[in-house]
Amino acid sequence: MTAINDLPDEPKYPVKRVSDLTGILPVTLRAWERRYGILKPGRDDNQYRLYSDRDLAILRWLINKKNSGVSISTAAANLQDMIAQNNWPEIIPFGIAQTKTSSSVPPQRYADELFALLKKHNEVDAARLFEDVISKFDLETLIEKIITPTLIFVGEAWFRGELMISTEHFATAFVLSRLNNLYISLPIVSKGPAILIGGAPTEEHEMGALMMAVLMRNRGFKVEFLGADLHLDDLVDYARETLPALVVLTASTNRVAMELSRAQAKLNTISPAPIFCYAGFAFDYDPDLVSKIPGIYLGNSMVKALEQIKQLLSDK
Repeated sequence: MTAINDLPDEPKYPVKRVSDLTGILPVTLRAWERRYGILKPGRDDNQYRLYSDRDLAILRWLINKKNSGVSISTAAANLQDMIAQNNWPEIIPFGIAQTKTSSSVPPQRYADELFALLKKHNEVDAARLFEDVISKFDLETLIEKIITPTLIFVGEAWFRGELMISTEHFATAFVLSRLNNLYISLPIVSKGPAILIGGAPTEEHEMGALMMAVLMRNRGFKVEFLGADLHLDDLVDYARETLPALVVLTASTNRVAMELSRAQAKLNTISPAPIFCYAGFAFDYDPDLVSKIPGIYLGNSMVKALEQIKQLLSDK
């Protein structure tokens, strides 16, 4: 995993943005700076504080310790000792807000409600609901138990003829825009084994690959999202230049999945060859496809796939 000091220390986030991303009030941020000396934010032209990705990671680490019962003063002292010994801790996955409010409502209920709002093209209330679930659930729960079921509801309703194509496109565009915002809100990890992820050749949908990219970046992996419909020869040329440790391609249909049959052999022409993995709805619908595609199937759980990727990189 990635250590906190591997993240960029370029000042770029104003205090309000940091407060939104961490759940820490601006007055608390300033108090922690004065009392513990952990953060040393830069300044913009107007002398307003600016924080870096490294500062955000430090704050998430402190919050994690505080939530586990350690006083903030003790956590800050421990962190200072670790930094003095050049033994920086690993980054803490965070989602958008580290501090989550409790919810007695199960994630499935939110998925049902989000689908109902998208079905009505009610973008205003859908946006409010999305902000609400971000404040209540971690990213892995949000994606696996709210966003994914919502997308399944949309796809099944369209297949049954209960949704117009325009509604399916509206719902997909809404979710994609939120996922893109999540992806760019996460710190860009610049060190560690590189991962390339995108859609298989002829794959028109980027949703599955983008969700995985969000979760991998949130876990501290150095990941690059390449979009949908990747040309295999071009991908191999790019991989030959960048030498990733791992390549992940997704497929949503049987036809697209069969495009992956040549991927392993082509990637093996690179030295050292990256690990090739694949996933997607195509393999949920037709499990027999797995036996036809050389490479490592990551299964039908994104969260379990993250652990599998971690182990693969560790073994490599």
